[in-house]
Amino acid sequence: MLDYDKEADAYDVSRGGEARAAAATEAVLGLVPDGPGHLLDVACGTGIVTRRLAADRPGLRVTGADLTPAMVCRAGARLPGAVVRADSRRLPFRTGAFHVVTSIWLLHLPDAPEDVRAIVAECARVLRPGGIYVTTVDKAAAHDVGSDIDAVLAPRPRRTAQDAAATVTGHAVRHGLRPAGDGVFRGVGQGRSPRATIADLRRGWFTMLPPGQSRTEEFATRLSRLPDQDRPRPDPVFAVRAFRKPTAA
Repeated sequence: MLDYDKEADAYDVSRGGEARAAAATEAVLGLVPDGPGHLLDVACGTGIVTRRLAADRPGLRVTGADLTPAMVCRAGARLPGAVVRADSRRLPFRTGAFHVVTSIWLLHLPDAPEDVRAIVAECARVLRPGGIYVTTVDKAAAHDVGSDIDAVLAPRPRRTAQDAAATVTGHAVRHGLRPAGDGVFRGVGQGRSPRATIADLRRGWFTMLPPGQSRTEEFATRLSRLPDQDRPRPDPVFAVRAFRKPTAA
């Protein structure tokens, strides 16, 4: 996993910035009913989406939570007094505290299935009856857009996608949530170019291809032979899925 303390300074610029955040916010709020309430953004990162959630839905009181100190610092500057440092597997909030819980670009990160189960369980726990949980799913698959870069990278080793839609839905249902809709949004500015992909390989962004290994360099060499080294290929299209916590009978 990346060191997000080190990534914090360049995180937004390297991941589509405000344009991608706006697209993500629109997709998330499209699955959240209008009305007042309290929203928790789990693993809020720099707060770039969290701030937009608060601005675009003034009736929601928004709280952000993240484990990485540098991310908490940046998010706190965007939402003063509304961001806490917390482990998403053990959230420091009472049961049923929130009308809406979101986790954007989180469930793909853990290597261990039990961590993803724990995160979904905690999001379900802090959600009040009738509330909505919205999360991204299938993040890695979204980057496969059918480009020549994807063709080069196709043989690479891949870890199991812990955020596969079916897997996440299974965890959610086991913790009392019911599917309540889905949506997509474009990862504006995240289309890969060959040169940028080589740089990502050598930074360790492809978790099963450690920097410096011969196989990693083999992929880098093949990518270097592609045409239009600096031309971004199509943007990924990310998926979001919503779940509702039933009200008591």
